Amino acid sequence: MNILHLALAADWDAARQAGEYRVSTLGRTLEQEGFIHACADQTQLHGVARRFYAQVTDPLVLLTIDPAGLDVRLETPDDSPEAFPHIYGPLPLTAVISVTPFTTP
Repeated sequence: MNILHLALAADWDAARQAGEYRVSTLGRTLEQEGFIHACADQTQLHGVARRFYAQVTDPLVLLTIDPAGLDVRLETPDDSPEAFPHIYGPLPLTAVISVTPFTTP
């Protein structure tokens, strides 16, 4: 089952140049957060988009990720009743199977 991650298009472009993606979430790096936030499905994705990305005016892209071979852990944040996939370590470009423009709902 694939997992999903919202990214600023500029962050994804930088990752393509660097060879790996290291942004955890909006304005926070993998080093700052300890993991990369992801969503298990479209329902989680739209909730995250409404809560954290509604005011973002920069272009966004949706990364669809094949988690095979990645250190992905389902974890429940303190402020949420549901578990989210967290990617521990940088995201290799080869794990991203599609990149599509995303508009917040």
